[in-house]
Amino acid sequence: MASEPIGMSAKIVTVFGGSGFVGRHVAQVLARRGYRVRPAVRRPDLAGFLQPLGMVGQVMPIQANLRFPWSVTRAVEGASAVVNLVGILAPKGRQTFDAVQAEGARVVAEAASAQGATLVQVSAIGADAQAATPYQRSKAEGEKAALAVPGGTVFRPSFIFGPEDDFFNRFAGLAQLLLVMPIVGDGKMRFQPVFVGDVAEAIARAVDGDVAGGKIYELGGPHVLTLKEIFAYVMKETGRQRPMVPLPFGAAQMQAAVVELVDKLTFGKLPRPLVVTRDQLRILENDNLVSDAAKAEGRTLEGIGIQPTSHEAIAPSYLWRFRKYGQFEKMREA
Repeated sequence: MASEPIGMSAKIVTVFGGSGFVGRHVAQVLARRGYRVRPAVRRPDLAGFLQPLGMVGQVMPIQANLRFPWSVTRAVEGASAVVNLVGILAPKGRQTFDAVQAEGARVVAEAASAQGATLVQVSAIGADAQAATPYQRSKAEGEKAALAVPGGTVFRPSFIFGPEDDFFNRFAGLAQLLLVMPIVGDGKMRFQPVFVGDVAEAIARAVDGDVAGGKIYELGGPHVLTLKEIFAYVMKETGRQRPMVPLPFGAAQMQAAVVELVDKLTFGKLPRPLVVTRDQLRILENDNLVSDAAKAEGRTLEGIGIQPTSHEAIAPSYLWRFRKYGQFEKMREA
């Protein structure tokens, strides 16, 4: 029998959604721990960029689609742990919230259970079976399926930030495209953005068996920011001063309806920062924070031994791209 490469374990971790924003960071953290990582994605031909994250043959993408149970079963075969990161912000064709985040999560959970693998499900703060949006309700259904697996672990992150995020990058893109910054509602809704590296580390610790299973953990960063504070921070970092104009929720909903229609008619050609759905706006009506109950019970990053990383330590490293003169902005000022 051939010997294992130095530092590489025989254990396989299947990561559904492994080529996405969070997935690539999870794959890297797991590879550094020595696991064999199997990113399960719809288009493995587009996931080749993951392979250099580990040693030769350590990170090998495989084709899978949560809407096809047989492909999920095949992707999980031989795995000691399964991580499900698959989620969508807006439905598209057959990729609906229920198909992906509820039924898809159930299929993954059943496959992991049949394999006897550790299961880690990534959800979102605000998931609730009684919530106003199908996004939040489907996330809650996915959590229910994951917790039905013995030792299943659920992580609910707040909005995740990092170099490829759809959070600070989106706001910076808006500041680049618009002459004024529309602030939905009164701009006082609060967020607790969490660094993607911290989320990936939490997932890896769950795979290691260092996080108690059967629980829902809520992951947030060290700072709570209002929507106005986020806009102000992004404009300061990108050097683009824009007046902030209040936009009532009713008007924002009508605008979102028009944008959804135009985006559909143009086959998704609108600039991504401009595209917002009515469901996404409804989510913004409530704060997106780690609950007091999670803090009291240690179901947080700090509770599992991870010191949350501040957005101020990370965001400037990629927001410079939105400055008028990019990386040479400060040089011109000098």
